[in-house]
Amino acid sequence: MTLEPLTPADYQRFKPFFKHQRYRLCTYSLPSIIVWNNEEYQPCATVRDEALIIGTEFTHHRENRHLILPVSPDKEYPPEALHDLALSLGFERYWFVPEDYINRFGEKRINPLFIVDPHPEYDDYVYHRSDLADLGGNKYSKKRNLINQFHREYVDSNRVQMEPATAAGAEECAEFIEAWCEERQCDADGQIDLACEKQAALNNIWHMDELEANGLLLRIDGTVCAFGIGSYLTDEMGVLHFEKAFSRMKGLYQYFDNQCARRLFQGYRYINKESDMGEANLIKAKKSYHPTTMIPSYKLTLRD
Repeated sequence: MTLEPLTPADYQRFKPFFKHQRYRLCTYSLPSIIVWNNEEYQPCATVRDEALIIGTEFTHHRENRHLILPVSPDKEYPPEALHDLALSLGFERYWFVPEDYINRFGEKRINPLFIVDPHPEYDDYVYHRSDLADLGGNKYSKKRNLINQFHREYVDSNRVQMEPATAAGAEECAEFIEAWCEERQCDADGQIDLACEKQAALNNIWHMDELEANGLLLRIDGTVCAFGIGSYLTDEMGVLHFEKAFSRMKGLYQYFDNQCARRLFQGYRYINKESDMGEANLIKAKKSYHPTTMIPSYKLTLRD
């Protein structure tokens, strides 16, 4: 059994494996798995025993090559099966193992087979959709004030247009991403995660239709100044993969985040806004929206 490279063309083939899937970490969204693909980081997959087996190969940092938990709507691999699977494929570790899995099978069963390590930079932030859509109560008063300022400056004067993000607007969104990354210095030395995220966002933009992405973009005076992309994660949780807005326009991000919650996640109870990757600014921003819960992520490494 070998793992083959994953591409957007594989989306429809593998989509059924994610129906009713149980894992709440953002990694377990098929569009996300497919688009996180660049010169350093390549996803791959195969089907075995009615489950989708997914791994990632690294060009340079081969010590990071890993599997994630197999995905299936009907079955779950216990620790013993995970151990045998990793050995058969020549992998030494699993990344993005949700705390739910650790708790379900217990340390007494997992520890003889794996070394268990927290992976805190990839813990996910989860929010009630109603909190982000309504922004009620004192804890969101600063957000509402910024939105009101944005309204007065841009919305009330009819300078803002909202529309679905589709493949037809991909070129404009790609130009926006390039400009946003210049503002954030994504390609600077040491900003590896941001550079990879930039490429993942571009991959998603160019394949919006193939990946059935649910996107939203905002124009000010006709120019794209913000965009977001969300997708299905579990039956009650959607995931906001990408949400970008220029920081130079006061209140833009807060306004756009509120619109994403209202427009992209109707029918969901929760919104997963992914991890902070250990970035100080992201930590501050995500905490400022008062997450309902965090989904801890773990690494499992085969014992010798």
